[in-house]
Amino acid sequence: MSEIKVASRYAKSLIDLALEQNALEEIKTDMQFFVQTLKANTQLQAVLKNPIIPLGKKNAITTAIFAAKVHKTTQAFLKIVIDKGRADIIYGTAKEFLNQYNSYKQIFKAKVTSATALTQASIDKITAVVKAAVKGDVVLSTYVDASLIGGFILTVGDKQVDTSIASSLAKLKKEFAQGIIA
Repeated sequence: MSEIKVASRYAKSLIDLALEQNALEEIKTDMQFFVQTLKANTQLQAVLKNPIIPLGKKNAITTAIFAAKVHKTTQAFLKIVIDKGRADIIYGTAKEFLNQYNSYKQIFKAKVTSATALTQASIDKITAVVKAAVKGDVVLSTYVDASLIGGFILTVGDKQVDTSIASSLAKLKKEFAQGIIA
């Protein structure tokens, strides 16, 4: 079974457990903290993925780092996953938990890349339009890419709207090359 499927199943189990214990928000915060910690510390990721390091040592490391900072259910979950010899998928499980949480809460991630920094009014307007389209909450990330020349690229899930001048110029160039425009 692929690592993504396994991580997805573990994440689903953790969400179900969190809902059962009325601790969904706390465990979501724990998973965010866990992902940030592992993202910042590649050595910790390497330790968890290394099959040579004994399970007891991995448990001791995660307990020392996270026990005082996370919900008891999160700590128990980490211990169970490590004891089952699946420490290599903990990072993927935590990321998948956050994805499933967003899906459960109908929170959509959107990304807008523009040629120049957007004003807060523009960000608010884009957020409102996306929110109305997806009928859920939106977390909008903004990026600046001067190579777009003007306009923006909005990505929500697997859909993308490209109004950039660079894209329009590339399309026009392609049409001229194909002889479509006389």
